[in-house]
Order: sequence, then structure tokens, then C-alpha cells
Amino acid sequence: MAWQLHYTSARRGPTGRAGFQFVAETPGLPAGVRAAVTPYLAYRPPPDAPLSPEEGELHRFPVALLYDRVDGRPLLLRCRYLGQDYSGRYGNFFAHAVVAEPGELEGLRPAELWDAPLWCDDPAAGADLPDLADLAPGPDFAPDLLAEWLAGRGGHRMLAGIVDAVAAVLGRGHGRVVLVSEDVGAIARWIAVVSYSLPLAAAARLTFVTYSADPGGAAQRLVGTTPDVWAGAQHHGSAAFVLDSVPPGAEPGRFAATVARCWRDGDFAGLDALGELALLDGDRPGPAELDRAAALLALCRGDASVGAAEEAGAAGLLARHGAAIPEWMWRDLVPGVPSMGFDLALAVHDRARAAGAAGVAGQCALRATVLALSDPAARARLPRLELSPAARAELAPRVAEALTAAADLTEVAGIAAMTDTDPGEVAAAAHGRARCGAADLPAALAACPGGARDALLTGALRGLAATDEATRAAVLGDRACDLLYDMPHAGERPLEPVIALAVLASVGRRRRDARLTVAAELLRLDVPAADRDAAFGRIWGEPPDAAECLALVDAHADAFPAHPALAALPSRTFARLATGDGLADPGTLRLAARVQAVLPGGGAERDARIVRAYGNAIGADKPGDAAQALATLTGQGRLAATAFAGAARRLGRRDPRFRAALLAAASAPDRARLGAAWTAELPGRPRGAEAVRRDELVEVALRLRRHGARDAGLDDWARAAAGRWGAVRRLDARFAADPGLRAALRELADEGKGR
Repeated sequence: MAWQLHYTSARRGPTGRAGFQFVAETPGLPAGVRAAVTPYLAYRPPPDAPLSPEEGELHRFPVALLYDRVDGRPLLLRCRYLGQDYSGRYGNFFAHAVVAEPGELEGLRPAELWDAPLWCDDPAAGADLPDLADLAPGPDFAPDLLAEWLAGRGGHRMLAGIVDAVAAVLGRGHGRVVLVSEDVGAIARWIAVVSYSLPLAAAARLTFVTYSADPGGAAQRLVGTTPDVWAGAQHHGSAAFVLDSVPPGAEPGRFAATVARCWRDGDFAGLDALGELALLDGDRPGPAELDRAAALLALCRGDASVGAAEEAGAAGLLARHGAAIPEWMWRDLVPGVPSMGFDLALAVHDRARAAGAAGVAGQCALRATVLALSDPAARARLPRLELSPAARAELAPRVAEALTAAADLTEVAGIAAMTDTDPGEVAAAAHGRARCGAADLPAALAACPGGARDALLTGALRGLAATDEATRAAVLGDRACDLLYDMPHAGERPLEPVIALAVLASVGRRRRDARLTVAAELLRLDVPAADRDAAFGRIWGEPPDAAECLALVDAHADAFPAHPALAALPSRTFARLATGDGLADPGTLRLAARVQAVLPGGGAERDARIVRAYGNAIGADKPGDAAQALATLTGQGRLAATAFAGAARRLGRRDPRFRAALLAAASAPDRARLGAAWTAELPGRPRGAEAVRRDELVEVALRLRRHGARDAGLDDWARAAAGRWGAVRRLDARFAADPGLRAALRELADEGKGR
């Protein structure tokens, strides 16, 4: 239902008063409608119009057809200038308003009502107006007639600019676009063309007025005016188009350009399709949504000008709203598949498959796969797609080319993962990439499907075996070596010796628990002994502990003489343990005994003898046995010196009687070394327990005299220590029960007085 209202200046209206007023309306007008319409009831003639027009001049005044919404209802308002009112005063106009229920304009664009038969040119004679059951459009605004009119004006470029501006205004929800022309009928036609160019829901939001004397203050989105009004406007902030001039030179957007092309070609089906696609993103499309719809339509029509960014937008549209895509689109998309980008092809594939459009889905699967062959980023996002036998046959030569051109082994694996590939081609490509060093073996195997993994690995290993040592070493990093060593059924796929050598050296260097197994595998490897020995050197860059070295000696003693790196391990282990108390550890002594037994005649056997002598010295129950063991540590190199110092330190904890007897049994040089070692441990100023240790060492020097032996250095130290303040009283008390030691102490002191 639609209600009518007539408004003009009358001598006596329904209320009995004179002036501008509603003079007729449809009975039952909803409450508030009259008040809501009132602000729109205004008309001011153009400034160049006659001030006192005659009857024959009134038709030259522009008719203002306005479309807006009041209280949620569509408002259509037609204002016509009447000239004089009842009193003879100029400025009277007649406004015919139609307020409709929202559903009354369904399927109708308001601009179609420009010359509709429902409009009255003069106020009704009575106060009651009928309700309008049918809002029938005028005869001259059918799309085909408008297309002829537009073509006659050559207005397609102008149209693209106007549509771009209108889309921007609708998108941001404020602002206006101004159309300037002497001919208000032409303005009405332009508004109608723009309305037909928009989706129906967007056209419903396109408020307009065909003429306004104040275009800068008009509340509508599309505003018509005359040149004289526009010339006097205070500011030209709005987007404006002078319709009888040269169109703007700016390049239109995809949507506007598509609209203009549809009008030029009389392609009204294209306009309908464009409107249908534009509403996929909601009923309030902005410029971005309209351009996405136009790009999708262009793709449906095989337009190769669609760029990557536009394709991405179309792909996003399909991904979000694919279920709502009209069926015709799947059919129309087929010609555009060969030019689609990856994301769009994948999006169309998914939605076409869900919609049951198997043909489109199959072509898109092939297109996406072809693109992914040359694009690693796309390849990583390509799911496993189902390809028909014909598609696989078409794809096969492209796959072979891609494998040959692959930059590295991981790319070979990625290509193999995309579709069924010939194992021989995969192996050949892997061979080439590995041979030139372009291979991350763990990454490639992780990316490779199970069916192609053996071929990839076989080709890569052959390539590594055939390349130079530096390239092979660069590829066989620790991760790659771990992968090859731990690979299931590795024993069933023996590595080439040069590769196995690198793998075993890497694994053994880092994994202590695997070293004995690695050593056994190295010894079985058919490589030059020097290469094997170099691998042993890398594995044991740090010497093993005693237990590991003992296990190695037990397992492979016969291999030690031929491999210097192995032969040196016992000595390196002993040297490492000599820095602390490790030489006294039972495990170290067991290693030394085993080395002496199975590795005679070399440096390892010599050092083992030193270690055992050290053990004998510190563990001796009799001073003479300790002295005999210490004699073995004399003049034997660094290990012997370290062992002697360690033994001296340990023996320095024995009681004075044992130590004195040890010194007496030792050779003079060994006696001097022991004395120097023991005195060096004691500070010059005794404190606490250190005073007791000094007194014990003085006792050792005195008891040594009883054995008939002396050491000058020890005597000098003892004499100085005994002569310190407090020491005499302390020592006298210590030796109170042994007159002989007291006498020896006096003798020691007296010897110093004569010097």
C-alpha cells in the first residue's frame, strides 16, 4: 500500500487556513508520516529562471523528483513550480508525495518512476486521495531505451566515473555526488542508468533528487542541479559531473568499467549477474565488494586482464560465500580456468566440488597443480587433489620439466608430493640436486610422500657419492647423518662407503652411547685406513673416560696398531684423569692393566705402566714398596711428573714414621722431590690444623736422621719451622715421650747456629 499527499499554497485548505499546507491526502495516513515528510517540502527556482514567469514558461522550470526514506518507508516526492499562488505572489510550487510500505518497491528502482502515470501536475480538487495499489513505472525508462539514449550521447566513460563516485559515497555512508545539467530530464535518465547499474539492494539505498537549488546542503546521495545553481555554490566539495562536458580522465575501477561496458554492449544479463555476485558479501556492498564481484564476473568471461590482487579478492569471495554462488557461474567459469591464479583456482575447485560441478572442479584441480609446480609457496598450500586420468596424462610432461628445473632437493620432494610421479624421474632429479649440493636431506624426506621417498633417497645418495668431498660434507650435516643412521631398515640399504664414513663420524662424535657400535662399523667399512683413522680422530676429539676406553680396548685391541687415533686413546685418557684423583680410580687401574696386557711396546703401554706405578705407590703398605714404585715415575715425561706429584700429595697424608721410612728408602733425587712437594703444601704462617701438619713434617725430618739419611732442603725447612715463636714449646711437648727425637731437635737447631 502507498499513501499520497498533496502540498501547495492554497487560499483555504482542509484546516481552513491559507498558505502552504497539505491540501489532500490518502485517508488512514499512518501517524507521524505527515510530519516526517514536511522537511522535504521545498522548492526554489534556479537563479537564472524568470522571476515572474508566464504560464507558457513554467514547463522550463526543473522538476524535482526526490527519493529518500522516512521512518523506514520509501518516500517519493515530485515538486513542480507553479509560479503564482492564490494571492498572485510568485514562489508557489506543488509537491506530490508518495509514502509506501517497504515491500511496495520490491523489484523496482525508484528512478523508474520519473514519468510514471501516478504523478499529478496540479493539486486535487478534493481533500481525499486514493491509496496507490500499483506503483507502475513510466514508459521511457526501460533499460533498452536508456541504453540507446546513453549510446547516442557517447556517455559510457562519463557513466564509469559517476558509478565510481556513487559506489564510494554508498560505501562510506555519507557525502553526495552532484550531476549538473540544464536538462533535468537528462539528469533523471543518468540517475536511472546509475540505479540499474547497482545491485537492487544498493539502488534502494541510493537516495536522490533530480533538482536542488542547494546541492551542497542536500541530504541525498545523488543530487541534480543546474549550471547556474552550481556556478553560485559556496563550495564544490562534492564529487560533481557536468553532464554536457568532457568526462573525467581518471581510470575507473573494475566495477564501474564493467558497468559501462555492459551498457555499451546492451549486456543487461551481465548487469544482473554483476548485481547478483555483488550481494554475496551482504546487501550493503562498498567499492571493494563491487570490484570483487566485477573481477569474478570477468573471470567467468575469460577476461585475462584480471590482476593478482583482484584474483585474490575473488578467491576470498568464493571461500566465504561459495555455497551461495549461483549455478550459472560454474558453467561460465570454465573458459577462465586457464588464466586463473593459484588461490582462485583452488577456491573455485573447493566450491565447485561442493556444488557438484565436477567438470569445473577437475579443471581447477589441474590448473592449481600446474601453477604449484613452479611456485614453492603455492606448492606448500596445495592439498592432495583428485586428478582424472586425462589430467594426469596432461600433467606428466609438466612434472618432468618441473623436476628438471627444481632448485633443490626439497623442491624435488614437493613436486613429488603433488601428484603421482615416475620414480626414475624423481631419482634422477634428486641425483642432480644432491650432486651440486642443493640438498637439505631431512627437509626433503619430510616433504616427500611415502611412495616417492625411496626414489628420492636413492637418487640423493648416489649424487652424494659422486660429488666432491667438500660438497658431500656440506650436505651431510649432523641432522642428515642422524636421519641416515637412524632410518628404519638402514641395514637393508647399505650406504656407499664415502657416505657411511661421514655418517658414522658425525654420529660417533655426538652420541657417546653409540660410539662402540660406530667404531665396529667403521672397522668393517671398506675405506683407506687413513680415512678411517681420521674419522676416529673426529669421534674422540675429547678423550673417553676409563670405562669407555677399556671397552674399546677389549673389543678392538687388534685394530689399535693400524690406527694412530685409536692407539693414542689410552694415553689421552690417562692424561685427562691425571689432573685430579682419577688415576687412583679402580676403573683407571683396570684400564692400565688391560693396556699393558694387550697393547705392548707402545706409548699406551708406557703410560699404563706409569698409572700402575702410581697406584702401587699410593696403595703400598710398606715404605720400601712405595719408594720402588716412585722410582718408576722418574724421568718418564709429563704423565710421570703429574703422577709423581699426585703420589707425593697422597703419600703426604701418611703418618710421620711411614713418610720418614719412605724418604730413607727413596733415592736422593726422589727424596728431594718428595720433600719439596711436602714443604710446598704448607704456608709460611701456620694456622690451626696446618700447625699440626708442620709439626708432623718436622718429625719426619727428625726421624729421617734416625734412619741415617738426610735431605738438605727438608732439614732447612724443618729448622726454620722449629725456630718460629711458639713452635719450640709445642714440639717439646710433642716429643716429651721420645728423648731421642728431642735430642735430634736440639741437634737440628744447633746446626743452624753455626751457619
